[in-house]
Amino acid sequence: MTTTHARLLAFETIRNFRDFGGYDSRHGGRVKMGRLYRSGHHAEASAAELERMHALGIHVQADLRRPDEREKQKSRFTAPVTITHDGGRETEAPHMRFLSQMSVDAETADQWMTEYYELAPFKEHHMSMFRDWFVRLAEAPGEAAGLVNCAAGKDRTGILCALTHHVLGVSEADIRADYDLTNEAVGVDQRLPEAAAYFNQMIGKQYPDEVYRPFMGVHLKYLDRAYGAITAKAGSVDAYMTDVLGVDGALQADLRAKLIEA
Repeated sequence: MTTTHARLLAFETIRNFRDFGGYDSRHGGRVKMGRLYRSGHHAEASAAELERMHALGIHVQADLRRPDEREKQKSRFTAPVTITHDGGRETEAPHMRFLSQMSVDAETADQWMTEYYELAPFKEHHMSMFRDWFVRLAEAPGEAAGLVNCAAGKDRTGILCALTHHVLGVSEADIRADYDLTNEAVGVDQRLPEAAAYFNQMIGKQYPDEVYRPFMGVHLKYLDRAYGAITAKAGSVDAYMTDVLGVDGALQADLRAKLIEA
């Protein structure tokens, strides 16, 4: 793993904001820093935080949230090219409906998240936004940066960032390390008791703190389940990129030329 400056960017109201460049590439060189960012939503961003985000030169933004999420938590940041999709609308967040409608323990919560990762790469609205992200990122001018975000910046965002790393030749070990970094960036262990109390009050439950861990952080087995589903249905991650998403070899080469430095 190679970096040129601190990867985690501390924002007061924006969770999990970080640079996911800086990793060595099997194609030679390393992925540029200051060109690829990931985060949670920006609905509560302050004027100072928005000014700081604009200074990063973000030209392309993939906002992976469902339309109902975007309506409830309106983003205060919009890049010149912002990718969204109107598919997947829900009346409430699926994980909150799950937690509200049945008795849940830590094991069933973990299983719910594992199953989510198996389905996520093949949701139609996800595939459309994933495809657009690669196309628009390749088209971005000069040294412009890209940003991937969802509500928490960990699951949908984690999958798309892992796919981006794959295209750029980042090793499996570094892909997994970057994905797992969410737990440190969010401070899961420190925030879990407070978050559990908040959610228990909101849904009228008394679940132990550990029930909420899968919804606060990540686990490498979740990413493994997504990759397993991709391999089972598409044959390989490369086939998923080309045959399912339509991100062909020429587009991938353009992205590598743009985002990898010697």
